[in-house]
Formats: sequence, structure tokens, C-alpha cells
Amino acid sequence: MSFVIEEFRSEHAAAFDALNRAWLVGFGLIEHHDEEQLQNPWKEILEPGGQIFVASNGREAIGVCAAIPHGPGAFEVAKLAVAPSAQGQGVGRRLVEQCLHCARERGAERVVLVSSSKLQAALRLYASMGFQSGPLPADVPYETADVYMELDLRTPVN
Repeated sequence: MSFVIEEFRSEHAAAFDALNRAWLVGFGLIEHHDEEQLQNPWKEILEPGGQIFVASNGREAIGVCAAIPHGPGAFEVAKLAVAPSAQGQGVGRRLVEQCLHCARERGAERVVLVSSSKLQAALRLYASMGFQSGPLPADVPYETADVYMELDLRTPVN
């Protein structure tokens, strides 16, 4: 499958919402903070200095992922979603790589993420990219999050 990754534009808003809402609802994980990000990505992700990347097959968006500033020297990878028809074809990996590139360009030393143990495919992807599990921080805004991972951008990945 061939696809391109581009930066978020207003016409991607519906796909950003729909792709993420599908897995959040499907796994029973949708929360208030998710709704805020899905309904207003400009305020919640872009205005604070983040970026959303969109994978497209030329006809439609098939994947999305956000890089969000997360305190000094850090970015968060969030809202990774790939359409079922495009899963298993490297779309998610390329989107996360684009988020890591964005974080590096903006001077981040580490990238963090929170997730759920229900999302085994995503967790395997993150681990394969060098993310390490750690204790869940107390200030995580998601009640359903039970996984915390971090990638040190100062250490080369093998």
C-alpha cells in the first residue's frame, strides 16, 4: 500500500475524530479529555505547539497521530489511529516516526505516552521502537490509562 504523510489541515478534522473515536469507543476507553482533543484539536494540540500527522492513500485519511508538548524537553505521542483496512502495513510506525522527528526538531529530549493494556498491538509497536515502560505518573488525565512509556531521544535506538 502506498501512502503519504502530511501535516494536519482543517479538512482532516473529521477523519482525526472518526479514526480515533472508532478505537476509543471500541475498546471502551473514551473519556472527557479524549472528547476535548477530538472536538477541538486546534486548541488542545496545535495551539500549544503540537502537530498532528495524517497518513493518506490519495483518496482518504487512513491514519493519524499527534505530537503534543509535554513539559520542558518532552513531547507526548497521542491519538495514534489507523483505519482497519490499513493496519499491519507500516502506517502506524511511520506516523510515530514522524512524531519522533517532530519532537527532535523542536528540541525534545524525550517522548512519553500513556496507553491501555487493552491496546496490545500499539504497545508492541511502541516497544519495538525503543519505548520503555515505567510507572504511571499521578497526573495522567485518563482514568483508563494503565500504561506509561518513555523514549529517551538522546540515546540512539539500535
